[in-house]
Amino acid sequence: MSRTIDYGNLMHRAMRSLIQDVLTDVQANGLPGDHHFFITFDTQHPEVDIAPWLSDRYPGEMTVVMQHWYDGLRVTDEGFAVTLNFGDNPEPLYIPYDAIKTFVDPSVEFGLRFETQDDEDDEDELLDEVEDEITVEEVEEEPRKDAEVVSLDSFRK
Repeated sequence: MSRTIDYGNLMHRAMRSLIQDVLTDVQANGLPGDHHFFITFDTQHPEVDIAPWLSDRYPGEMTVVMQHWYDGLRVTDEGFAVTLNFGDNPEPLYIPYDAIKTFVDPSVEFGLRFETQDDEDDEDELLDEVEDEITVEEVEEEPRKDAEVVSLDSFRK
């Protein structure tokens, strides 16, 4: 079997490293200016640690916002822990980088989206379904006309 370069995996590692670097800076210096994050993650990931009521309420994925109030941000090589406020109820969360689906900073229109093989398979299935539904109708084309050459002399006085 020949060896191949797994660009998808390499990109995901680089993107997760970027998130780690950003969060490490925020841990040390706080959020600068208008920066804030929308982080969507898989609540069913085995290493995610959230309150049972949150996983019941968000059984597939959840988006959290780090903006005005957050506490106890701890960044590691595998993920990050933070306490966020849910309706005046502070809740600690642990989110491994592998569980992150999107990371967006709308203040600068920056975003990362992690696609899994399942996402690609879903997109392929959807494309197949759409292609199956498309019917091609024959349309008679109008015959092409040859270009007309107009002499500019007819417009001169």
